[in-house]
Amino acid sequence: PTSAAAIMSLWSHVEQAPPDPILGVGVAYNNDPAEKKVNLGIGAYRDDTGKPWVLGCVKHAEQKILKDTEDGKLNKEYLPVQGLQAFLDVTSAVILGKDSPLIKEKKVAIVQSLSGTGALRIAAEFLSIYKPGVPVYVSDPTWGNHHQIFKKAGLQTHSYRYLTKDMKLDIDGMLADLKAAPEGSVFIFHTVAHNPTGVDPTPDQWKTIADLCEAKKAIPVFDTAYQGYASGDLDKDAFSVRYFAHERGFELFVTQSYSKNFGLYGERIGALNVVCKDPAVATKVTSQLGLIIRAMVSNPPLHGARIVSTVISDPELYKQWDTELKLMANRIISMRQDLVDALKEIDCPTPAPIYKDWSHITSQIGMFAYTGLQAKHVDILMNKWHIYCTKNGRFSMAGLNAHNVNYVAEAMKDALVTAGPADV
Repeated sequence: PTSAAAIMSLWSHVEQAPPDPILGVGVAYNNDPAEKKVNLGIGAYRDDTGKPWVLGCVKHAEQKILKDTEDGKLNKEYLPVQGLQAFLDVTSAVILGKDSPLIKEKKVAIVQSLSGTGALRIAAEFLSIYKPGVPVYVSDPTWGNHHQIFKKAGLQTHSYRYLTKDMKLDIDGMLADLKAAPEGSVFIFHTVAHNPTGVDPTPDQWKTIADLCEAKKAIPVFDTAYQGYASGDLDKDAFSVRYFAHERGFELFVTQSYSKNFGLYGERIGALNVVCKDPAVATKVTSQLGLIIRAMVSNPPLHGARIVSTVISDPELYKQWDTELKLMANRIISMRQDLVDALKEIDCPTPAPIYKDWSHITSQIGMFAYTGLQAKHVDILMNKWHIYCTKNGRFSMAGLNAHNVNYVAEAMKDALVTAGPADV
């Protein structure tokens, strides 16, 4: 007879992991049989018919890549651990500027990564090796994965205040919390289009934040998920990074993701840039980043890097990319206004009495709107109206379009009238 020990798994003690709060929204939406439903959870662009969009510049780049492959000019061999050289040659200029003296002087260590998440994970591992035990400070709220990424590298994360109750930047609370951090701490900043709030510091506020970082000898890490997608202007969206790197001379980390601004969500293409004061140091940092990548994923994937480098290197395709970026950004901006107009048209109450109106939605920027709705309102949106978003009331504005914006506004009014104002 088979003994109990023989049939018991070594992993019986493993507990079921909780569902991801963001990805779980998409699962619930897909499982809902309702004919009329809206997905405001996924952080991916949709056109005005609610469909995913493959950028025209990407299609043209893939046609060129296919032709070069058929002609024997390209193959599918492994990449070096640092990534595709053609990609490494162009990506830093997107975030730091094509005339960046840091690039010209070879003071930037640059490696390809599995989008922005992978870049953060490489940075976290590097910090855990060369600044063991360094405390890491992230905004409250922030992208949910920030804490997990740095904790997986053995680092402790802490939060700094970021948002007031009426959806404005809590600059005083932010500065006070960062000032209280130990000297030499790591400060995680969102380069542009803060996730989940869409609330960014002004240029003058960034300068004040830089003053504090300098006084605290902090290590800034800029997480860049929405460059160009936020305002439609790649240069404008890079202000914070370029100010810290060029005007203030910080050594810093800056991630890049080409998921949103190229629509390459599934290609997992991004980069990690480490700005150093000395080119010899940058060379050594690059070599150590390569060792980290080798142990993690051996080497990065090829196709997404080819797409991005092809577009950026071709003047006509780059111009097309710039045009399509503006189209995406402007659609999101217009949907913010359309939602606010729809809410005003039906006299929808604000989330709580501290809000004078719904203008916080139009003052925010980027993929998401932090509406001020809470879990009790979201439950009504999901269960009665089949509108799906995260429990904190974060809407992916790309999920709105001319065909559903009035429906969403009606549902928001019903949720607020039924459940009452938010608890603030």
